[in-house]
Amino acid sequence: MNITKTVFEYVDQHPSIKDCVTKGVINYSALSRFIAQDLGLDAKKHFDAVVIACRRYYAKVKNKEPMETRIKKLLAASRVEVKNKIVVAVVEKDLYYANLIELHREVKAKAEVFHIIEGSSTMTIITTAGFLEHIKRFFKQKIIKITENLAELNLKSSRELEQIPGVMAYLTSLLAGNGINIIETMSTWTDTLFVIDEKDVPKAMQVLRF
Repeated sequence: MNITKTVFEYVDQHPSIKDCVTKGVINYSALSRFIAQDLGLDAKKHFDAVVIACRRYYAKVKNKEPMETRIKKLLAASRVEVKNKIVVAVVEKDLYYANLIELHREVKAKAEVFHIIEGSSTMTIITTAGFLEHIKRFFKQKIIKITENLAELNLKSSRELEQIPGVMAYLTSLLAGNGINIIETMSTWTDTLFVIDEKDVPKAMQVLRF
């Protein structure tokens, strides 16, 4: 077994560990014992080799700009738009599509929020509360679930967004880590959208200050 290669692959596959190693804020002895145990290695036999591999990994990445830094720079230049009174309706996919087209036409005529997420057997419709009765009328028995009292956060970023990996993962972990449940999420090129509970908006806005 090539210990160095194995350790490098392990660290690369664990973002939280990689982040700490990259920043040089980790105890290599503790990390080495953890990695050895997780990989089922003989700690006594391979401990020194794992420690050396961890230090080599740090030497390889220490002069690179951390991905988190690039992400924060991007987000610091982004702006956040909030829309409240959002509803999310999950409906069966075998609906009458003419009704979906008509709903879309009516919502867009008033320049309101309208998104569709298509799954294998269901469709999720995201729009404003003012069109809830339209949804109930158009889809009737096809409705599986409706969630009200939601808000949509839209992070508008520069085109650099598509060149930086991990932005969505960073944002979702940041929100979740602060107890904010994400009902739905999607992205459209430079826009990253999250649907959350309205009561979580103040906390989310605080968390999303970069």
